Amino acid sequence: MALLRRTPWYVLLAIALAGASTANGAVNTAVTAGAPPVEATATSLARTVIPSPVSRIPGEGTFTLDEHSAVDGRGAAAPVAEYLVNLLRPMTGLSLPLSGRGNIVLIVEPGHTPGGYDLRVTPDQIWIAANEASGLFDGVQTLRQLLPPKTATTTRYGIASTTITDYPRYTYRGAMLDVARHFFPVSMVKRYIDDIAQLKMNVLHLHLSDDQGWRIAIKGWPRLTEIGGSRQVGGGAGGYFTQADYREIVKYAASRYITIVPEIDMPGHTNAALASYAELNCDGRARSLYFGMSVGFSSLCVGKDVTWRFIEDVITQLAALTPGPWIHIGGDESSATSLKDYKAFINRASGIAASAGKTVIGWHDIGWATALPKGTIGQYWDYITPRGGSAVLTENILGNGGQLIMSPSNVAYLDQKYDLSEDIGTEWAQAPLTIQEAYGWDPAAVFPDRDPNTILGVEAPLWTETVQSRADIEYMAFPRIVAIAEVGWMQQDARNFDDFAARLATFGTYLDSQGIGFKRTPGVPWLKAVP
Repeated sequence: MALLRRTPWYVLLAIALAGASTANGAVNTAVTAGAPPVEATATSLARTVIPSPVSRIPGEGTFTLDEHSAVDGRGAAAPVAEYLVNLLRPMTGLSLPLSGRGNIVLIVEPGHTPGGYDLRVTPDQIWIAANEASGLFDGVQTLRQLLPPKTATTTRYGIASTTITDYPRYTYRGAMLDVARHFFPVSMVKRYIDDIAQLKMNVLHLHLSDDQGWRIAIKGWPRLTEIGGSRQVGGGAGGYFTQADYREIVKYAASRYITIVPEIDMPGHTNAALASYAELNCDGRARSLYFGMSVGFSSLCVGKDVTWRFIEDVITQLAALTPGPWIHIGGDESSATSLKDYKAFINRASGIAASAGKTVIGWHDIGWATALPKGTIGQYWDYITPRGGSAVLTENILGNGGQLIMSPSNVAYLDQKYDLSEDIGTEWAQAPLTIQEAYGWDPAAVFPDRDPNTILGVEAPLWTETVQSRADIEYMAFPRIVAIAEVGWMQQDARNFDDFAARLATFGTYLDSQGIGFKRTPGVPWLKAVP
């Protein structure tokens, strides 16, 4: 999708903020022609952090980030310190050495809120601390938003003194990228990892197989990628990840404290596998490759021994490649599988995953199964007002000691159109999906009579039937994924759309500065782009 060019974010912010007093009277210093390098002050930007912190207390004075600044992060904090300097050096043009005597101090130590961080800015020091490196990393994401905009002459950056205490509502804050309908290479997946990391999301769910494509190499089953991975929606050339590619993605995600959850959807959504190996079909005949967008017509042959050799190989190899605790077995829209066979399949496949040392995740349809491993997690994808038997299916999962990941399709599915007049996107889940709707739901209110602790977290899936490029990914995801990130991070009673929209308007310039092409949705007072 072609996206309009936008004026750089620092120009837009300069226009919006020039001469405007901040809460404590500081102003953003204007730069005039021929003037010496100046200091940019970000006092007013401290109110724009996304997701919004639990507590922010303003202080006195300003910390100056300049040529004398250095970063001190040792032990468990060292990887985050290295990430921070690699992030800030190109943003600021400063050298920012790693030093044991730096004035930007990162510490991993006990005594902080689990999953959270504490950040303190004084005139002399920036200090970020957390129980774990992952919390420290989230604190760095807040710090990067506190930085003022850079101009061509900026050499010093003023950050207003403040004390922030912050921690998430939910442990699991995820995004899903469908690489099966359209394939996206390692570089694009890494880009999406960076996109979501800055939102304090900590899980990327990769949908690795579907009717249109098989995207991960499995030893002993080469035709899965040779045939099943050769095409995508529309019939164009597909692609796949080698196991080395997948390891590279996992490693990169880990460097951003993001856990990869691989999904092989089964027993339905399997036409790519059925086209690759005739023996996986009950009639022994290979299916034709499928390039359309329909669902519910394919099924593995549950009663064949070869099916179980296949499932065993796929799950055990993926489990070995994936250091995270979860593996996703799909289980949705299996209309071509009888209910008896479906129950038998999910019972057995989930047992194989558990035997491989993984906690099982499946779409909430797996609640039909009768022998799920204890602690199995269901991913809820019905509407925010449950329909049909979805409430019963989720109750079956919870009754087995499980939890739910909340992805109600009519508020969390990023493939839904912004506007029905647009070509990109789908419409089936009560589209259009507005930014107000993506923000305005409470995960705990979908099933209000249940223990809120049964909710593990939230996830924003991006299905890619109509999504074909990096620009498409970013356009469909942003800004709605920003809203869902805040749903997962902030306490419900602290959220307010008008406050969010005001912060999002400034955050849009932050996205512009990264080259993220997003939808300027109605209802947000965006700073206008100048052609």
